[in-house]
Amino acid sequence: MKTKFGKMAAIIGLTIATVAASSISPASAARNAGQNTQATSMQVYDETRAPIGHVLFCRAYPGQCQATNISNPRIPQLTIERWSQLVEVNDSINQSVIAVTDMDLYQTIEHWTYPQGAGDCEDYVLEKQRHLVALGWPEESLLITVVRDENGDGHAILTVTTDAGDFLLDNRYPMVRRWQDAPYTFRKRQSQQNPAEWVSLSPNTNIFSQLLQSSNRSSPVSSR
Repeated sequence: MKTKFGKMAAIIGLTIATVAASSISPASAARNAGQNTQATSMQVYDETRAPIGHVLFCRAYPGQCQATNISNPRIPQLTIERWSQLVEVNDSINQSVIAVTDMDLYQTIEHWTYPQGAGDCEDYVLEKQRHLVALGWPEESLLITVVRDENGDGHAILTVTTDAGDFLLDNRYPMVRRWQDAPYTFRKRQSQQNPAEWVSLSPNTNIFSQLLQSSNRSSPVSSR
């Protein structure tokens, strides 16, 4: 008879195998123009401007944004233990943090920080990032990512790079899932080489830069 741990390990192992092997939906491929949705990992393009919220966060927490200039980022193996950690961290923080906008909390449009019981989407991301680093995950595998949601609003999620591909931790969804399965348009994320720098997830860098400047002025990252 299998032990309780053995059964759980088998379930998690089956989940990993299913996630890695499942097909990509046509809707996902159409939504993510500029990205090869048949690839397990996102393609990154040129450097781009960091969100103003992250710039201010780095000023408040300079130790979290120290230049590393990593030439060969570490890609962790997605073991059963690590998969369990992703699920547990995503669940616990989603359940323990109450979603509240920056305007309601801090009377400002954009304020990135670690949540004290409440926060908006990027605060969830920062807390998940901090927890996973404490569990031994390499910092360069935990990347703050900015997307446009189904309604075209800004949203922040955590991309976790692994040897099985890129996975997302999201305060809107209880399940850890592959990047291709999210109903988002991917815009930019932290660089693996340097946590203070950002890279575009769109090949149209000139157009993206113009949109980004307009977005920073008029459309902050959503709190949902």
